[in-house]
Amino acid sequence: MEYRFQASAPAAQLEADCMVVGIYKDRDAALSRAAAQLDQASAGGLGAHLALGDFNARKHETQLLYGLTGIKARRVLLVGLGERAKLTSEVLAQASRTAARQLKSANIRHAVSFLSDESGSEHRAEAVRQAIRAVAEALYSFNAYKSGEAENDRTALAQWDIAHTEAGDLSAAIQQGQAIAAGCHLARDLGNLPGNVCTPAYLAETASGLVNEHAGMMQVEILEESDMEALGMGAFMSVSKGSSQPGKLVSIHYNGGRQGDAPVVLVGKGITFDTGGISIKPGLKMDEMKYDMSGAGSVLGTMKAIAAMRLPLNVIGMLAAAENMPSGHASKPGDIVTTLSGKTVEILNTDAEGRLVLCDALTYAERYSPAAVVDIATLTGAVIVALGNHISGLMSNDEALAKALQAAGQIAGDETWRLPLGEKYQEQLKSNFADMANIGGPSAGTITAGCFLARFAENFPWAHLDVAGVAWDGGSNKGSTARPVPLLTQFLMARAGIAA
Repeated sequence: MEYRFQASAPAAQLEADCMVVGIYKDRDAALSRAAAQLDQASAGGLGAHLALGDFNARKHETQLLYGLTGIKARRVLLVGLGERAKLTSEVLAQASRTAARQLKSANIRHAVSFLSDESGSEHRAEAVRQAIRAVAEALYSFNAYKSGEAENDRTALAQWDIAHTEAGDLSAAIQQGQAIAAGCHLARDLGNLPGNVCTPAYLAETASGLVNEHAGMMQVEILEESDMEALGMGAFMSVSKGSSQPGKLVSIHYNGGRQGDAPVVLVGKGITFDTGGISIKPGLKMDEMKYDMSGAGSVLGTMKAIAAMRLPLNVIGMLAAAENMPSGHASKPGDIVTTLSGKTVEILNTDAEGRLVLCDALTYAERYSPAAVVDIATLTGAVIVALGNHISGLMSNDEALAKALQAAGQIAGDETWRLPLGEKYQEQLKSNFADMANIGGPSAGTITAGCFLARFAENFPWAHLDVAGVAWDGGSNKGSTARPVPLLTQFLMARAGIAA
């Protein structure tokens, strides 16, 4: 898909297979800026059509018009934006997603969309980035394992122009949006791959391939199980030793900043399949546990995006990749392991494995003297109880870092909600036999998981994102969402000084 930007564009004069414009529910102010241009060029034809009452401009509502006089586009797609006073960036992004879904099955190669033109001038760049992400998401499909399906599902759409009636150069936002969309595409593909393909070794190979694409800007370091054993990563090894698939700790070094500048470290949970281990999960929906590597997938997607944007930062993307399987080698409830930090953990539940690989990864990250560390994990089902499938849980030991992540989530439409940390919750992790237990009981499960990780992040600014509720959709729409790639890229763009 090719994306282009056109400023000061006269909607009626643009040639395209389809022109996309927004319509509001407001009777006295229904026409968007571009729609008003079309109405004037068609001698009131668009307004006359709306007066018929067949199109009510509800959000997600669309209608195709043909043969409007005075307009060069062969078709016009009306997209409902709801009430003008309630317009948000989320509504505009969803409108672009709806439009692309409507057009992808039609015989349309070239579309011109004026939807992001309706954003306020201070939000134009992010509206453009979100529009590209939304279109790319709508056109995404994963049919690699469906015989004969890939060709049939291919869309005719080849070019999507984003046009604004006002002047201004947003070509940089187009490039950034494409980079983020490409990062999301990679994260989706990795999440949707079956667990017998996307193994820890596959994630390591993907990381190496990404580094090769950006030779000179990136390097990769891969710790094998023998390396981790020698270092003393007993918590990580307690998870990976139950599987025949060897675990990997993969570090991708992106060197976009000045030499010697402290890096931001992103640590992704990469459990490529999670049976629960000896504390085995119920069979229902266990297939979705292939998505338990979504934290690592989002780190890879983010690294791809920032490399394409050539952000002037030093960033390390770390993948804590392992498989959690029951076997004669697997950890048992009641086992005690020694972490890389030297702290001991009593494993009361082997299905609380993500925090075990992450705690050693966090300790390993400390050797890079990081400016900040953010870990990303599909860590607890409890976060879905608390926040549903809309917002990620956020915990942090640093106020400025937490606020930066929250602000990035608001801008990118990839929101977080901050949860508390504190000694009251740390009490739940007490063990009679070790420094701590790996679970804190049924109450406040998301928070106690964060408290566990906080014990390994005491020496640097740290934040934890629990994305178990947002990293994939279930049911008939089952598939990876690539979240929180948009949040992470916006966070890093802000640190690099790129205005929203």
